[in-house]
Amino acid sequence: MTAPLLGAVTGGADRLVEVVRTSIRAGDNGTPTRHGVRAPVDARLVPVAVTGWLCTLVVPVAPVVPAAGGAVVAALAGVVLLGRRYQRRGALGLSAAVACLGAAVLTAVTLLHVSAARSGPVPVLAAEAAVATTELMVRTDPRVRSSPGHRSTYVVLEADVLRLTRRGVTTAVRTPVVVTGPATWSEVEVGQRVRAVTRFAPTDQGERAAAVLAARSAPALIARAGPLDRVASRLRAGLRAAVAGLPANERGLVPALVVGDVSRMPEQLEEDFRTAGLSHLTAVSGTNLTILLAFVLGAARWAGVRSWGLPLIGAGCAMGFVVLARPEPSVLRAAAMGVVGLAGLAVGSRRHGVPAVACAVLVLLMVDPWLGRTYGFALSVLATAGIIVLGPPFSEALARWLPRFAATAVGVPLAAQVACTPVVAVLSASVSAVAVVANMLVAPAVTPATVLGIAATLVSPVSLTGACVPGHLAGYAARWIVEIGTRAARMPGASLTWPSSALGVGVLTLLCVAAVVLAPRLLRRRGVTLALAGSLVAWIVHPVQPPASLGLLTGWPPTGWVVVACDVGQGDALVLRAGPRSAVVVDTGPDPAYVDRCLTSLGVRQVPYVLLTHFHADHTTGLPGVARGRVVGEVGIRPGAATGDDARRVHDWADSAGVPVAAVAIGEERQVGALSWKVLGPAGRLADPESRGVEAGSGDSEEGAAENDSSVVILARIQGISVLVTGDVEPTGQRRLLSSGADLHATVLKVPHHGSRYQDPDFLRAVGARIAMISVGADNDYGHPAPSTIATLASVGARVVRTDESGAMAVVKDGTGLGLVARSPPR
Repeated sequence: MTAPLLGAVTGGADRLVEVVRTSIRAGDNGTPTRHGVRAPVDARLVPVAVTGWLCTLVVPVAPVVPAAGGAVVAALAGVVLLGRRYQRRGALGLSAAVACLGAAVLTAVTLLHVSAARSGPVPVLAAEAAVATTELMVRTDPRVRSSPGHRSTYVVLEADVLRLTRRGVTTAVRTPVVVTGPATWSEVEVGQRVRAVTRFAPTDQGERAAAVLAARSAPALIARAGPLDRVASRLRAGLRAAVAGLPANERGLVPALVVGDVSRMPEQLEEDFRTAGLSHLTAVSGTNLTILLAFVLGAARWAGVRSWGLPLIGAGCAMGFVVLARPEPSVLRAAAMGVVGLAGLAVGSRRHGVPAVACAVLVLLMVDPWLGRTYGFALSVLATAGIIVLGPPFSEALARWLPRFAATAVGVPLAAQVACTPVVAVLSASVSAVAVVANMLVAPAVTPATVLGIAATLVSPVSLTGACVPGHLAGYAARWIVEIGTRAARMPGASLTWPSSALGVGVLTLLCVAAVVLAPRLLRRRGVTLALAGSLVAWIVHPVQPPASLGLLTGWPPTGWVVVACDVGQGDALVLRAGPRSAVVVDTGPDPAYVDRCLTSLGVRQVPYVLLTHFHADHTTGLPGVARGRVVGEVGIRPGAATGDDARRVHDWADSAGVPVAAVAIGEERQVGALSWKVLGPAGRLADPESRGVEAGSGDSEEGAAENDSSVVILARIQGISVLVTGDVEPTGQRRLLSSGADLHATVLKVPHHGSRYQDPDFLRAVGARIAMISVGADNDYGHPAPSTIATLASVGARVVRTDESGAMAVVKDGTGLGLVARSPPR
């Protein structure tokens, strides 16, 4: 949640906040002063909240006995400090005593939760990878996921195990688990009780779920959901139906924005929103409840409701929203932070807002200690605290030369972004450079999209036709949000790579602290603020990177890049630069979204040629992603016949897109812009014409090995750098290339077959590359890359770089020579 209250303070909702402000009785006038000086923030509860939060982070992964002992010591220390407080009139301070007592209580509560989750037979069955018949209570909506390249889609949901039967023995339990299953599980609803045969697997220490259950049968319904769950499901389904006629992006965004239903959100749109700093709009956050409360309370006051009627209506509205959005921990967290944030803005008092946030943190952690271990909780707390503490001074500074509404529109998202930046860097190893601007631009559309979406939701049970009217109007507002998000994400400098190491985050935190101190002084100066804003815009449009050396640097997109190995997971996608916004793509990876993201980050808009080295899914399935928003000139494929599914998909896509497909010829030479290349292989025999194009991840499949050996091998040259691209060619094919007499020497080698152990050492020595790039997925099932391959490459003097460790990797050429730039810092 980057800016959870933005919609409530811009686009007209700021007037509703004023209504709420007049309805809340506060002990001060909203801007407490003494002799003209603003009263300090009341931060006495902050150490208590922080200490308790730390306990929820540590206790779930700590041994039980030391954790229990720590709770006892903290309780005793709190009692001692409290006694000294009264004896010595606060010499040690009440906050220290309360912090110790709070730590003791939260440690005890967390231990009880951990004990409840880890006790019983479920963890034991998970350790044994056992199979049992399980009765489950569904807790979250099913979400369809895909495993790029090789596996079909599957469903993920959270549930509680109520009963399990194994070897004729039935045991009653109540243990939280994560369930994965085939597409048949997509029809289950929250609150239903189902039975299925499942295989148990363990989870990592510190996880809320005690096990992961892989369903081996379709769910058998035992009991329907309760009335509230059924009502919520019907309303959510009604909203989906009301926007069914909208384009895909708007059809997915409106339910996500209104009730956190991301089941129809396109993956590419989610990725664009993450880059643009708008991901809080695709999940239930404080934004949703803040806008709803502001609208409802404003309407109630207009209708004549006064005094205690307004808080009662607000409480009922919040409860109804929680039921509609599902009472999951993330929803409860968002609701609490939304209420606190709205109240803080309405009262306008930082002195009272900070204790409210601290109390909300303590209450939420008492109810659900697992929240403290989630990034969403950290972002919600920091964003809400940032808006309450930093929002007023930032906005007041800007109001010296900007209209009040404009100052608020800039100050609030800026405050939230500064507060959240260190956590975002830990989460994504990057810092969004466009987040504040993007949030400002989408703000006018967020409120109408949310309010109209809620109206469509409430009308849908009565008349679906009537619900389509506000639903489609919400779609028009969502269209603006989609346009801003996608365009912002595609700006060359949309995000800045930042190390997620302790040192990197520490430096970034210090920079944010400095920004907090200096911002009010700088923002009140129009010239300085406009100069900084202009510099930021210039960076976004045309980022400048420092010179690279052969050491590993970060910063994206890199200046002077010539070849990039995209991070597409377990697959290949190589980008060879042909011009300022033009590139040749060799292989496209297993997922369209991955290669599209890579090309977008590089600013590539024209792809004159796509070369598919061979027909395996991890090299061809991403082909549609290359064409997203780009012009593709031609697709090159390996010579020889191929009738497998992957080959058919390539031809079907090319036919529908009107892109010509042609087989390469051995010895063929081509040039596109500054890039030229020559086809060296496949040398010798080609794949069996009846090959089905199965993935030979381990190289053990004869059919797959034949397809691998048919890989097109090219030697490309750009700016004096030679790049040998090898597909998945096997040792047999490597030896044929050697015996063909072709010049294999290259500066950069795309290591064959993801660095598998099937390599010919003489081939690697003949290449003699300075840089060896391995495109491989993290924690893959094939053992790629093999240590023997890495050792061989190192022995011939090659610098080995891997996408599973450093993300996308770019070879750059500048005035200092050849260099490497990493999309993400080494893990």
